[in-house]
Amino acid sequence: MAVTAALVKELRERTAAGMLDCKKALVETNGDIELAIENMRKNGQAKAAKKAGRIAAEGVILTKVANGVATMMEVNSETDFVARDEGFVKFGQQLIELASANKINDIDTLNNSEVDGVKVSDLRDTLVAKIGENISPRRVISVEGDNLGAYVHSARIGVIAILQGGDEELAKDIAMHIAAASPQFVKPEDVPAEVVAKEKEIQLDIAVQSGKPADIAEKMVSGRMKKFTGEISLTGQPFIKDPSMLVADLLKSKGADVINFVRFE
Repeated sequence: MAVTAALVKELRERTAAGMLDCKKALVETNGDIELAIENMRKNGQAKAAKKAGRIAAEGVILTKVANGVATMMEVNSETDFVARDEGFVKFGQQLIELASANKINDIDTLNNSEVDGVKVSDLRDTLVAKIGENISPRRVISVEGDNLGAYVHSARIGVIAILQGGDEELAKDIAMHIAAASPQFVKPEDVPAEVVAKEKEIQLDIAVQSGKPADIAEKMVSGRMKKFTGEISLTGQPFIKDPSMLVADLLKSKGADVINFVRFE
């Protein structure tokens, strides 16, 4: 695979490493960015990398919670300027209302649905012709739950938190935490064994390369795995508004539990 400038840029964003180090790592792995990150972590060039998945596009993320349904949608544009256009904003609001009312979960259904007798795909085409820039609803999800919280940060990060128990304020706080801390799993026990094994392998390599004997390295790293699963899971993270307590402790104090969450960025 060719090592492009875009690939180097993505690796820099995910690892905060230097451009030359990133380019070298990609050349060595023939453009395999995940393997490049793993190798950079082993040799100390990068710490834990940011998760892949950020969409390289302008636009907005919208949410709506009503009647026991939480809906979230991403609508893309080519430039930030268009994302602030009055027509674009109105289009987004029409779509989130439509998706919420009909519990829409996929883009094809959304595009074939109607707003005041006009198909969404036709509304989009009209707006594109007027603005002169491509616009596209990219993803949408609707979920039902006992206690739903939604939070959007700067129109670029959106979260739906699905709780059992607790109140509206708690659900909103949990959604806000997820937006800021970006957990990968709900609870430490949800982290797949293969994810733990891969992290353990990386940490063992780091420990051995630092001069630790293999048996000492094994004991050190085994002890770190509990911390690792806590750091990447929602309930194991310090609560963003009060780092003196874990999210798990906050939930317990409110008689609540997190069933799941959805995060768009």
